[in-house]
Amino acid sequence: MRFFLLVLFSIFAVSCKNEVPANRLAVNNNSFVKTTNAANPVNLPAGKVPEYTFDIVNTYAHDPKAFTQGLVIYNNFFYEGTGGRQSDSFHSSLRKVEIESGKVVQKVDLPSEYFGEGITIFNDKIYQITWQEKKAFVYDVNDFKVIKEFSYFGEGWGITHDATNLIMSDGTQVLRFINPENFQVVRTLVVTDEKGKEIDEINELEYVKGEIWANIWQEGWVARIDPASGKLVGRIDLEDLTERQMDEDRNADVLNGIAYDETADRLFITGKKWRKVFEIKIKPKQ
Repeated sequence: MRFFLLVLFSIFAVSCKNEVPANRLAVNNNSFVKTTNAANPVNLPAGKVPEYTFDIVNTYAHDPKAFTQGLVIYNNFFYEGTGGRQSDSFHSSLRKVEIESGKVVQKVDLPSEYFGEGITIFNDKIYQITWQEKKAFVYDVNDFKVIKEFSYFGEGWGITHDATNLIMSDGTQVLRFINPENFQVVRTLVVTDEKGKEIDEINELEYVKGEIWANIWQEGWVARIDPASGKLVGRIDLEDLTERQMDEDRNADVLNGIAYDETADRLFITGKKWRKVFEIKIKPKQ
């Protein structure tokens, strides 16, 4: 399976981006566990971060042509950013999607020269970044009209936000905290594991209960990152689920898409060109 994936990536390396060279106690339904709990549920050795697995709560339809680069929930709808260029069989877009049915109810395509990447919604504005074009688009959340455009250095991969700033990944080990009004970098953060080794190829991001959760490109796990120190505070193992999607559908690609519904305390994950979105509940790995 991994050999096939590497072959597939090499085919698209030039024409499209397969992205070469995102805790507090649970609320209500205990969907998440606290990573710093003194009563360590898995009796970890000193210096080892907790690992988590999951239960599937619900499964929803997902457009198998959507090359998912960003996924968020807003007012009980998915908002999804997809990647691709005019020469590809999939195209960059911004979408509003019904959660239950997977139906796309609103959509705008990016100009053909742009490869869409991650999205986030902050203060009723949608921010969408692009891969190598160094351009960010800001949309009105209601009509998808472009309000502003910003330029930035380097590549754009994933984006989320805390209460104050946007948080952006560029495929390296560095996260940038960005002023949403002018897109200027406020600070940077280097992400490291429990051994102090830098974690690179950080991809799509989501801010979940005071942590940055991040897909790691080509890996079937999600990193839980302390936004103050950059240290890894947990790993969520989604490799089996990822492998199943790619085994069942030869067009399905890597895990990429985390959406957290803060209002209802629900967590959703999907991948590039997956046929399903999964609502999952995180639990300690035994």
